Amino acid sequence: MVNDTINRIEKEIATNKALSEEQRKELVNLVNQLKREIGSLGDEYSEEARSIAKHAEISFQEATRENPNPALVKKTLDVMSFSVRGFEVSHPKLVGIINSIGQTLMNIGV
Repeated sequence: MVNDTINRIEKEIATNKALSEEQRKELVNLVNQLKREIGSLGDEYSEEARSIAKHAEISFQEATRENPNPALVKKTLDVMSFSVRGFEVSHPKLVGIINSIGQTLMNIGV
């Protein structure tokens, strides 16, 4: 299920006409990092991994719309960021990746 969500994010990045080539490359890199980090969570955190991936997908969709609503983009990014709050100590790289994704999407969606 997490892989399906990540695959949808990758497809969205590849086909989204609102993204520049530079933004596309940056997002692909971040999604690849996210995929590795979510994979490192293991079975113990499978529900959390699904939640993180789903919130990332929603954030990508909102920020890369043709005419994004800045307030809605901010809200979805806040929820995505909140989804990794419990991992600051155990998986700081995951939190950093989500923060980087959030910053990149905020720049695109505003």
